[in-house]
Amino acid sequence: MAEISDAKSGKATERLANAIRKAISLIRPELDAHFSLRLWDGSVEPLGSNVVPGLNLVVNEPGVLPSLLRRPSLDRLIRHYAHGHIDIEGGTIVDIGMPFAVDKTARRRLRRIGKLKLLKTLWPLLTARGISPDETRGFGADAGGEARKEGDNKRFIGFHYDVGNDFYRLFLDPEMQYSCAYFPTEDTDLDAAQVAKIDMTCRKLRLKPGERLLDIGCGWGGLLCHAVRHYGVTGHGVTLSEEQLAFAQAKAEALGIADRVTFELKDYRDLTGRFDKIVSVGMYEHIGLDNIPAYFATVRKLLAADGLFLNHAISRRAKRRKRRLIKRPEQRALQKYIFPGGELDDIGHTVAEMERAGFEVHDVENWRVHYEKATRIWCERLTARRAEAEVLVGPELYRIWVAYLGGCSLTFHRGSARLYQTLAGKSAKGTPAVPLSRSDLYR
Repeated sequence: MAEISDAKSGKATERLANAIRKAISLIRPELDAHFSLRLWDGSVEPLGSNVVPGLNLVVNEPGVLPSLLRRPSLDRLIRHYAHGHIDIEGGTIVDIGMPFAVDKTARRRLRRIGKLKLLKTLWPLLTARGISPDETRGFGADAGGEARKEGDNKRFIGFHYDVGNDFYRLFLDPEMQYSCAYFPTEDTDLDAAQVAKIDMTCRKLRLKPGERLLDIGCGWGGLLCHAVRHYGVTGHGVTLSEEQLAFAQAKAEALGIADRVTFELKDYRDLTGRFDKIVSVGMYEHIGLDNIPAYFATVRKLLAADGLFLNHAISRRAKRRKRRLIKRPEQRALQKYIFPGGELDDIGHTVAEMERAGFEVHDVENWRVHYEKATRIWCERLTARRAEAEVLVGPELYRIWVAYLGGCSLTFHRGSARLYQTLAGKSAKGTPAVPLSRSDLYR
């Protein structure tokens, strides 16, 4: 009986493969993609007339396409990918998606195919047995952070950053900079670009020996340690990640600067004291849109009268209407699987809220293309060390992370996300604490 069942199953999957090939022959002339589809039986079907050799979207399970066609959703696609039902070989998600990131004509070309003809071709797939993707590592029902309460920020941050320092070492630079790099030239490598980012940030803040520098969301401590060693400041950093805290403290000890830089596990809302300069790199995205006024008010309270504050943050395009946007599937997925509680502001609103809080904005610089490049390199580095990553965090988490990094690069490429460094001072009266010219920044 088992042999009969296997034979029936084999015939069913063969019919399914033939249906897929027929559908591809109909779709190929209009889609004209640059990659191929490799099926579970090893057969390869080009999706265009001039595909990149070896660049394949892989379908490892016969029931994947029926599952996605009957219940199409980004979340379902992510779960199929996380469980290895689909994969990419010969490249990354960036290589697959880059041409489509700015080309909006593919969907229009596919509409040329008659609906009835397409339905008839896809019917065997729609009626075939599907495979249900199980849930994978996700944050939970409150991933959106709408009902954010005391202590949630630590849970949100821990979910993302406490995956383990060894995992992040696989794709980050030696300074463990997990934010936008700065590439002075096209041929600058990522490690040098991250040092350039740190130093540019310090120069924008016009750091001077003896000043007190606060880093809100200090990460693994690379910026503060650089500022202490090369600019003579006294540094203090706060994070909500225990893994980052341990790394930063050990780094300061190893460099022999633990007497000049301190780190602690603390929410920015609980900070006290006064600092000459304040920097926040990649933390603004975590606070939640409703908390922006309180955030800037807190920073202003901590900043010296003639101090400077640099806010480095991912931004989204401004919405056309003033009402709050309905979250797109990509945003819900990002909150569920990567950054629970994360929300992106637009730069116009950020600047307006800074001014409402009593800041004078001196400079706003767009680093979108820099972050597109950094996230692409991270994706490539992590892909190259897949075996090590899977040992450290498991195949599912590796897949989610590499898809996230590649997806970020595509998002920055098409301009849906941007990255801005915004420099502000505390008062608009008198002479500001920045020079008349910015030529010193680009020496």
